Amino acid sequence: MTSQRFLLALVGLLAAAILGLALFWRPPGDSGPSAGGDFVLQSAAGPIDTRSLRGNVVLVFFGYTYCPDICPTSLYAIAQGLQALPAAEAARVRVLFVSVDPARDTVARLREYVGFYHPNIIGVTGTPDQVAAVARLYGAFYTTQKVAGAAGYVVDHSAATYILGPDGRLATTLPRLPAPAELAAEIRRWLPSSPSSSPTNAKGTP
Repeated sequence: MTSQRFLLALVGLLAAAILGLALFWRPPGDSGPSAGGDFVLQSAAGPIDTRSLRGNVVLVFFGYTYCPDICPTSLYAIAQGLQALPAAEAARVRVLFVSVDPARDTVARLREYVGFYHPNIIGVTGTPDQVAAVARLYGAFYTTQKVAGAAGYVVDHSAATYILGPDGRLATTLPRLPAPAELAAEIRRWLPSSPSSSPTNAKGTP
């Protein structure tokens, strides 16, 4: 009887521990729930300040150009979502591809890389500290893993897409990208009702 009670108590403790991990554990480097916020990073065309993009819907995605799978798949899906929008609506959307590999991703390389997908996608990066600060704002996770071969390392990173409304605030976070038509509908939810509320923005255009 005593052993049965012990086993039941042990099972209860294990269940509580598992529940606690499920509720509160986060990967190392994950800053938790995101609040978003303004930032300035460098693009091939010069500094990009999210405050200069007011009036547009802005998608923020963290990745890097040497990414073997998540980034090309996600950027392709985002490009398809933009193409599913009418041209007048797509013109009021910007996508910031934030490189979490500033050691290898120069702004020139980023411009060439995102240029394969859609002209509204802008590649941006900064110093390691600047990129880390932006990732903390959005609760994005990334970490470097050493691998054999010429590359030397890969960067494991979260795959969420953050959507900022025309006021610059974080409107919603998409843990995984939906189908293009669904993504277009989600973007359309946050577009201002009148194009006149969207400012002309030289800095926001690659």
